[in-house]
Amino acid sequence: MAKHVRVVGMLGLAALLAACAGEPARPGAQDPETVTRAINLSGYPPEFRQGFKDGCVAARSGRGAKPQVSDQYGAGWRDGYDYCAPKPR
Repeated sequence: MAKHVRVVGMLGLAALLAACAGEPARPGAQDPETVTRAINLSGYPPEFRQGFKDGCVAARSGRGAKPQVSDQYGAGWRDGYDYCAPKPR
């Protein structure tokens, strides 16, 4: 019985510690200027890549005004913003 309680206690402690662990950093998310080199965007058009970088810059700086466009730049901006935005804990 005591061994069972000890095992359950250790599993509970492990679960608690895992819940406190931070989210791993996404490649390039900390440096918006180089984010397009840290992840593979080579198959995307230049407008998308520029939008991705600009969206990442906006997310890291706290400026979240989304552009009112629906082209490749706008899609890249939204994806970059979502990729680089700090996740709530």
